[in-house]
Amino acid sequence: MIKRFISLEWKQFRRASYFQKGLAIKILLFLAVLYFGGIAVFMGAVMFFGLKKAFPEIDPVVMVNNYLIYWVFFELMIRYFMQQLPVMNIKPMMIIPIKRDSVIHFLLGKTMISFFNFISFLLFLPFSIVLLVKGYPVINVVLWFFALMCITMSVNFLNFLVNKSNAVFYGIASLLVAVLTLRYFNVFDITEPFGVVFNGLYNYPYLVIVPLTIMIGLYKANFNFIRKGFYLDGAISKKTKEAKTTDLSWMDRFGNIAPFLKNDIKMISRNARPKQVVMMSFFFLFYGLFFFTQDVYIEKMPYLLGFASIFITGGFLLSFGQLVPSWDSEYYKMLMSQNIPYRQYLESKWYLMVFAVIVSFILSTPYIYFGWDIYLIVAAGALFNIGLNTFITLFGGALNRVPIELNTKAKAFSNTNGFNPTQLLIALPKMILPIIIFFIPYQFISFNAGIITLALSGVVGILFKNFFLNKIEDIYQKGKYKTVAAFSEKK
Repeated sequence: MIKRFISLEWKQFRRASYFQKGLAIKILLFLAVLYFGGIAVFMGAVMFFGLKKAFPEIDPVVMVNNYLIYWVFFELMIRYFMQQLPVMNIKPMMIIPIKRDSVIHFLLGKTMISFFNFISFLLFLPFSIVLLVKGYPVINVVLWFFALMCITMSVNFLNFLVNKSNAVFYGIASLLVAVLTLRYFNVFDITEPFGVVFNGLYNYPYLVIVPLTIMIGLYKANFNFIRKGFYLDGAISKKTKEAKTTDLSWMDRFGNIAPFLKNDIKMISRNARPKQVVMMSFFFLFYGLFFFTQDVYIEKMPYLLGFASIFITGGFLLSFGQLVPSWDSEYYKMLMSQNIPYRQYLESKWYLMVFAVIVSFILSTPYIYFGWDIYLIVAAGALFNIGLNTFITLFGGALNRVPIELNTKAKAFSNTNGFNPTQLLIALPKMILPIIIFFIPYQFISFNAGIITLALSGVVGILFKNFFLNKIEDIYQKGKYKTVAAFSEKK
C-alpha cells in the first residue's frame, strides 16, 4: 500500500499543469539542500576541534550538551516558519477500501523524510564520528547520537501539533524570549538544568529510552489527532462559525480607496497567510540589532547601516507588498470585472504600505538608545521606503502572476505559492539602491550627508507620487488579462 501511495504522489506531481515550473523550482531547492547540507557536515566535522581550541578546559561534548537546548528551540522555530506539513488528497481515498491507519501512517511518514530532520543528522553525525576517532566510549557516543535523532523527530512531530494551534506557538515563542531575557540579565541560565539532562543522556546511555518514548508518544498523539477527524463528513462539511463584523467606518475618510483598504484589513485579519506576514514583518524591527551592536559596521562599514534601516521599517512592505496583486488572486476576476478605476486599487495598496512603514518607524523609537545618528538613519530609511520602495514594490507586483492560497501558511522548501524568480530581480534595487544613495555622499562628503541624501530620495519619490502611480497603472493595465488568466488556472 505504501508503494501505491508513493506512485500516486509521483503521478500527481508529474501530471500537474505546472509540472515544468514545479520541476525547475524543485531543482533549485535541491541545490539549496546540497549547499546547506554541506555546511552542516562541515560544521559538524570541525565542531570538536573549534570547541577544543576555544575552551580547552571544557570537554567539547559537555559544551555541546550545555547549549543543546538552544538548538532544540531553534529547530522548532525554524520548522514553524519554513517546514510545510505534507498533505495528501485524501477525500477520494475515503470512499474506497483503504485502511485509514495506512493513509495516516504514510502521511506521518512523509514528515520523517523532511530536510529539516536531516540537518541534525548531517550536523551531529560527523561530530560523533570525530568523537569515536578520538577514543570516546562507543556505546555512549552511539546512543547519545541516537537520542539526539529521537529528539529531532520529537520536534518534528511537535511542530505538527504546534501548527494546528497559534496559542501553542505564541506560548513557546514567549517562553524563548523570557529565557533569553533572564539569561541576558543573569537572573536564570537555562543551560544549566538542561545541560545536566543532555549530559545525562551521554553519561548514562540507558536513558536513551526517555527521548525514544517521547518520540513515540508524540507520533501517537499526531496519529490520534488526524484519525479523530478522518471521516468523509468531516472532510466535506464546512464548519459554521458565528459571523463577526469589525467597524471600519473610520476609514471612510480615505474616500474612493476606502473600500479597498477595508477589504485588505479584513483579508489580513481573517486569513492565515496574511497574518503570518504581519507577524514576520514585526521581527524585521529587530534587524538593526545585528548591525547597530557591532562596531565593525559603525566604524568600518557604515554604508551598510542604510541597508539595515530599510529592513527595520520595511518588513511589511517587503513581505506583503511583493505579493501584490497575488493576495487578491482568489477573487481577482470578480474584482477586475467591477466598474472601478485600477488607479484606486493600486493607490490603496500604496497607502497600506505607507501606513505600515509609519507604524514600524514609531515602533523603532527605542533605537535612539544607540544614538541620534542611528535613529536618523532609520528615519531616512523610512522615507526611502515610503518614497521609492513602495513604487518599486508595486512595479514588481505587475510581473507577479502566481496565485496565493490565503489560508495556507507559506513554508520554504515545500510550498512554492508566491515564488517567482522575477521577484528576486525586483528585490535587488530595493536592497542595493539605498546603499548606493547613502554611500556616495558619505564617501565624498560626510556621514550626515549620506543620511540627508537618503531621506531626500524618499521625499522626491513622494512628490512624484502621481507620476509613478500613473506609469505603474499603465503596466498593470497592459498585463491585466494575463494576470486574470494566471489567477484563474487551477493547480
